[in-house]
Parts: sequence; structure tokens; C-alpha cells
Amino acid sequence: MIENFTGYNSLSVWGIMMRFGVNLFFLFILIRFVYFKYSKKEKFLFTFFLIGITVFFICAMLRKVEINIGIGLGLFAIFGILRFRTRNFSTKDMAYIFATIGLSVINSLSMIDFPFYGFIMINVVIVLSAFTLEEFLRKNSFSSHCIVYNDINLLKPGSRNKLLKDLSNKTGLNILKIRVIKIDYKREIADLEVYFKEDKNFVSA
Repeated sequence: MIENFTGYNSLSVWGIMMRFGVNLFFLFILIRFVYFKYSKKEKFLFTFFLIGITVFFICAMLRKVEINIGIGLGLFAIFGILRFRTRNFSTKDMAYIFATIGLSVINSLSMIDFPFYGFIMINVVIVLSAFTLEEFLRKNSFSSHCIVYNDINLLKPGSRNKLLKDLSNKTGLNILKIRVIKIDYKREIADLEVYFKEDKNFVSA
């Protein structure tokens, strides 16, 4: 078996560094080619990579000291709650932080009876899941914008298609959904929230 030949699951320095190489490879794919591709938040790349690398070596060394791995994971959880909740991290960013920690913990494990290809398959499933979910969100999510509209006659039932067409012509966007926020009958204007598919080539000011 490949794990016996290479010593991948051993507790030696060579085994740890081999697992680190696998971990770094999949972290690079997850963070650089999935997270950064869809979020464009380069400021978090350093954070994610350093978390992944540090968590890997801490977990790898837990087998060498008298400490339960559950306690170690608890320390990471406390760190995440106390530190990251005060920063401007979105829910998706927190999911990627958890995925980064999860990958690093999994890849740091040394299990004699678990084959090398099993670790690779788990890594592929996690990275592929992130990519698939990002693609699903990209194809099914809408961008929104609030506007002031001055033709309240088109807000009447039965005029939806005319309203969508008029808004699309005026904004230059492919308006797909509309939500009425407020109507001022005195001034004959309405506050609308319009939903549209954002053009990849569109750059906001």
C-alpha cells in the first residue's frame, strides 16, 4: 500500500511534512482558486493561509504531548469566537475559515488503518463542495439597488411587465424583481428596491 511505502501516516518528521504538503496543496486550491476567485478579497488570503498552516502543525504535534485533540479544537473555537466576531467577516468568510481549519485538522491526522487515497478523497470533496456552492450562488443570486421611481401608475397590478421593461431601459440593467418600499402619492414617487443579475464586466464606482 502507498501509505506503508511512503510513511504518510507515520508520526515521523517525514510523515508530518508529507501531510503538510498535501494540506498546503488543497489549501491553495480552496483559498486561491475558489475563495479569491469569487470574493476578490485579497486582504484575507494571508489570514486564511496562516490559520491553515498553524492549525495543521498544532494538531500534528498534539500526538506528541499529553493533550486531548478535543481540547485543541476547543481552543480554536474560542479563538474564532473572541477574535473574528469583532472583525468585518461575512458569513461566507467564516465558513471558509471553518473549512480552512477543518482541512488542516483532517490532513494533520495520522491513522494507520486509513488509506492515503481516503485523505485525498475527503480533501477533494470539501474543495469541490465549496466550488459547487459558489457556482450555484453565482447563478442564482441577485444584486439589489434602491431607486426613486416617478411613474407610480406602472405599480398597479397587471403592469408588471411594463414596469420591468421601463426600469430596465432607464437603468440599463436587466431588472428581474421589484420590491416596493414606500409610495408617496402626494409627490407621485415611489421608493423601489430592484433586483438584477450583475454583469461580470460591470464595475461600480
